[in-house]
Amino acid sequence: MLRKIGKIAAWFFGTVLVIVAGFLVYVYLFIEIDPPVSSSSAPAGEVVQIDRGLFKLGKNWFRKSESGLYELYVEGEPFEIGVANGKLTKKLVQYQEVVFTNQITRLVSSNSYRNVLKYIVGWFNHSIDKYIPEEYDLEIYGISRSASHAYDTIATAYQRMLNYHAAHDIGHALQNISLVGCTSFATWGSRSEDSTLIIGRNFDLYLGDEFARDKIIAFYNPSQGHKFMMVTFGGMAGVLSGMNDQGLTVTINAAKSEIPLSSGTPVSLVAREILQYASTIKEAYEIAAKRKMFVSESLLIGSAKDGKASIIEKTPDTMDLFESTDDYIISTNHFQGNLLGNTKLNKDHMAKSASVYRYERVKELLDNDRKNSVAKTAAILRNQKGKGGQNIGHGNEKLINQLISHHGIIFQPEKKLVWVSAAPWQLGRFVCYDLNEIFNTQMIKNQEVYESDRMITEDPFLKTPEYSAYLKFLPYRFPFNPHQDLQPDSLISWNPDSYQAYLVAGDYYTDQGEFAKAITVYKTGLTKEVATEQERNHMEKNLQLCEKKIK
Repeated sequence: MLRKIGKIAAWFFGTVLVIVAGFLVYVYLFIEIDPPVSSSSAPAGEVVQIDRGLFKLGKNWFRKSESGLYELYVEGEPFEIGVANGKLTKKLVQYQEVVFTNQITRLVSSNSYRNVLKYIVGWFNHSIDKYIPEEYDLEIYGISRSASHAYDTIATAYQRMLNYHAAHDIGHALQNISLVGCTSFATWGSRSEDSTLIIGRNFDLYLGDEFARDKIIAFYNPSQGHKFMMVTFGGMAGVLSGMNDQGLTVTINAAKSEIPLSSGTPVSLVAREILQYASTIKEAYEIAAKRKMFVSESLLIGSAKDGKASIIEKTPDTMDLFESTDDYIISTNHFQGNLLGNTKLNKDHMAKSASVYRYERVKELLDNDRKNSVAKTAAILRNQKGKGGQNIGHGNEKLINQLISHHGIIFQPEKKLVWVSAAPWQLGRFVCYDLNEIFNTQMIKNQEVYESDRMITEDPFLKTPEYSAYLKFLPYRFPFNPHQDLQPDSLISWNPDSYQAYLVAGDYYTDQGEFAKAITVYKTGLTKEVATEQERNHMEKNLQLCEKKIK
């Protein structure tokens, strides 16, 4: 599979090189984006360590919890918030850029191709600031003042930070190699034990374990709009998952997109605007309608005031609101409404991807026990069985828990409670925060701010031999990871129910010219639950080639 992807990449970038050559002078002269001008000043003073492990800048503070999660509180005007955020989390801002850049280097190993890619992204996003609300533009600029200068040859720190906010959107193009495959669901009324709204989600954007290492639970008290929390990482002002003090939640799920032809507002910043300014599903919809996005997305909106959740389905040129007829709703990575659910692009994606399988598995688990709870939600997010409880291999994209999650999160909006998973993935403890308490806490000494009596303990799977075996298998799971010293028999023994183990082993034997062995493992792999049509076609094609070789 790696060889196949490499050939496609070489052809693509070779073609693009010719097309882009004529634009290089234009790009060089015109893509630089000037930073915004703020009417407010940066917070006075420098970061001070008040207590061991607690760092403050004015009323803003930053610490690392004993759970392993970082916690950040910021307040004020947009530029003030950005500067405070950047100064307090400077090491994480700079570390995250190193990780992101290193991963791009692994995905695109050629220096010449990366240089071309730099100009393509620069030209594509040369007007991205025009689509970003001024307050977030100012905040991002404030954060960028703490960025490293090591990458200034790529672009200015401010311009790099703008483009990083489109990372989730760019990830859409990588769906077919299991980098993006999120799952969200909500229950309320008759489908919840205490009738309150409960929302669970796995954010499965995988850019390497280092990328997900330093999660920040950020608590924002902006000068305008609602107070809110979100799960984020160094340098990120957009929202992936969050809840405000009105009990409104937002989670984003990638949908299948056409190749974008122009820039737009990164979906994480659309989600941020909703979280900061909406208190109902109707208000969230109206905010989303104002913004042009350049990819397709489902935004699951939970609302304490409405007592339910709905899904905003949005493409660059169309928008719909999908509402459930029952007291639950599920969102994976396909559209469900009449307007967008019936498009050819969406139907093709449903037929070829793992999205529908995951949707059906969530529904199956919710139907098995019709009264959901926070604890049951955590169990669903951690579930590693296929439909009917079958073993389909650890890490399969068809699983709810693919063992790649950046974070798992659970909301109980009417109670203003949120649970966030500690490492690894969603297997660590789910740490609970009470927004009613957080925004009334005066941090004068280093102290834990989570609700210890509401914590959900770590998944017992962490103590099993199967988990240890999966950690050995993980480096070989993705085609952009180096497959040095690969031992096919060991790979299969570490994850014997996984089609991926047989696919990678088969490709290895094929590359080594051991066609008989390749035939055996490909045939076995095809009996397993294969996640995508693309991967099944790859194994079938290679099997046929190997059979011809030995005739």
